[in-house]
Amino acid sequence: MKCTHPAIVIFLFFLGWVFMYADRNILSPVMGEIGEQWNLNNAQLGLMSTVFFITYAVMQIPTGFLADRFGRVKVLVIGYTLFGITTFLSGLASSFAMFLLMRALTGIGEGTYYSSQYGISSNIIPKKYRGLVSAVINSGMAFGISLGFIAASYFTYTLNKGWQFTFYLFAIPTILVAILIGLCVRDQSGHEKKQEVSNVQDGQSLKRLFTKNHLFVYILIFCSLYGFFGMLTWLPYYLQTVKGVDGSQTGIISSLVPWASIPGAIFFGYVSDKVKNKKPLIIFLAVAGAVCQFVIPYAENYSLLIAGLVFYGLLGKLALDPVLISYMAEITPSSMYSKVYGFFNFSGMLSSIFAPYITGYFADITGKLEIGFYLSGVLLIIGAVLFLFTESSNRMSDFVQNNKPREEQAI
Repeated sequence: MKCTHPAIVIFLFFLGWVFMYADRNILSPVMGEIGEQWNLNNAQLGLMSTVFFITYAVMQIPTGFLADRFGRVKVLVIGYTLFGITTFLSGLASSFAMFLLMRALTGIGEGTYYSSQYGISSNIIPKKYRGLVSAVINSGMAFGISLGFIAASYFTYTLNKGWQFTFYLFAIPTILVAILIGLCVRDQSGHEKKQEVSNVQDGQSLKRLFTKNHLFVYILIFCSLYGFFGMLTWLPYYLQTVKGVDGSQTGIISSLVPWASIPGAIFFGYVSDKVKNKKPLIIFLAVAGAVCQFVIPYAENYSLLIAGLVFYGLLGKLALDPVLISYMAEITPSSMYSKVYGFFNFSGMLSSIFAPYITGYFADITGKLEIGFYLSGVLLIIGAVLFLFTESSNRMSDFVQNNKPREEQAI
């Protein structure tokens, strides 16, 4: 019998993000070990993350159709179980090609989570608590990043268990979480199917998701996530090979970013709810994130490096996300929220395909990993400059309100 208590659902979805992000980041601290085992160059090391994010990004749009057709919980559980199994098999891989295949399959499994999870939680959680609950669920990402960094560093370098051990270790609770979600979460998708029919009857056009403001948000989230995923992939390796930090300490230092992001995201999410025009706040966070991307590789002083990481956590991607999500709600009809957030997430995840490989590619050409950080900073500046040309969010919200279907305006 399935449980529907919101607290149970929130906790399970929180755990879902914990192990999703832990899996993505147990790879980063041990890239050097894997590279030595299979004699890989930097571009090939980046490819290990790129193949994962290709399949993960590609799954974003079809997952919505699969979930509507077969049920959100069913699709989520099947995908999450696949993710757990292929995480275990990643540790068993006997060749680089087999490891890439397992990472690609892991991306497919994890790719079923985003739209399914938010579709379920948006129904179960009362509207007046959705912002707070989303922040709690999303905090699992920060916990997972930190857990992945620290666990991989500790078991590989401190306990000398080998890089494979952490993959085996995390596969077990991942599969358990999939089972618990299948047992304890009920799919309430009937309302959404009725809403989808209503949307079709309203004749809403996808063109309304590609206004100038929407397009510049898609570009900005791409630029923001490019730096974020480039950093997650390469930061531990960069600290070891360039800054001379001991491998057992890289996980702890890299975890400064996700831990600092929790209060940053909560604070700026709160601020964005209080201001009428979010445009200045968004530009400020984008530019601040770019400055941090420049400071981290430039810093010769260890204290300045730590400060750059902490401020990137406070002001970077994870702080910008909730503000952009709120902004998108203001410029989009409420009946098209699920569609717009699908395109929003897909746009951001496209960057994850390119960032790990391009960073490694330029490192091979120039002999310097710093180029990846500088490129991320430049992209964020470009995204911020383009966002200057958007119309104010309150003006756009008036336009959206005036162009809503009559039934929606009357509510």
